[in-house]
Amino acid sequence: MNYFLQSNKNLLTYSLIILIVIPIFGINFFISFLGNIIILLLLIPLLLFLLVFIGFNYYKSKLNTCSNCGAISLGFSETCMNCGAHLEDIIKNNQLDKKPSESTIEVKAEEIK
Repeated sequence: MNYFLQSNKNLLTYSLIILIVIPIFGINFFISFLGNIIILLLLIPLLLFLLVFIGFNYYKSKLNTCSNCGAISLGFSETCMNCGAHLEDIIKNNQLDKKPSESTIEVKAEEIK
């Protein structure tokens, strides 16, 4: 037995190193791989939700409401598809350069008996 150990000392040393080091790195690799998969499973729905939110806000900013009939249309046409009113006037009226007093609604309270 001693003769085997002495003659194959390098083989035994490298074998022990391989048997000890590879499983440690293999387990770490496996754990990090599973961690990355779990992170992706959590982040992909969050990314999809963010894309849907951005798309919804984009189309929400393009919507125009006709002041004549109340129909809702995208901002691609110049006239209302329902009544034919010009939507350019509506877009100009919706600008932020209005004074706050022009857009405030006066409400009067009435007593109901």
